[in-house]
Amino acid sequence: MELSGKIVQLLALQKGDGKNGGWKKQEFVIETSGNYPKKVCFSLWGDKIDQSPLSEGTAVKVSFDVESREYNGKWYTDAKAWKVEADNGVPSSPSSKNNNNSGGDDFPSGQTFTSGNANELNDLPF
Repeated sequence: MELSGKIVQLLALQKGDGKNGGWKKQEFVIETSGNYPKKVCFSLWGDKIDQSPLSEGTAVKVSFDVESREYNGKWYTDAKAWKVEADNGVPSSPSSKNNNNSGGDDFPSGQTFTSGNANELNDLPF
């Protein structure tokens, strides 16, 4: 999958040691353009961090995989980036979304999306 947008936030670099050696993870948030911009948080692992143009305000195209896992009867989803590259083709005006068939980014008029009970957010294992 691919998604284009502008990096609006870089989260703190995380490092650690595991049974297979050292690891590092960089999470970042991009915001898509259009009438209904979306913010998506991606994680990038290992050497790919140093090979990617990660700075706030940079327009990027992110290639990623979506993976879900179960923990104590609840499901959690990660967007794991495997390639991040500069994208000079990010539309700068909301009207340019009409020319971009991104497929399913927007909800039909009158519908909203909720993620569930707010108390569930306090029960995360991470």
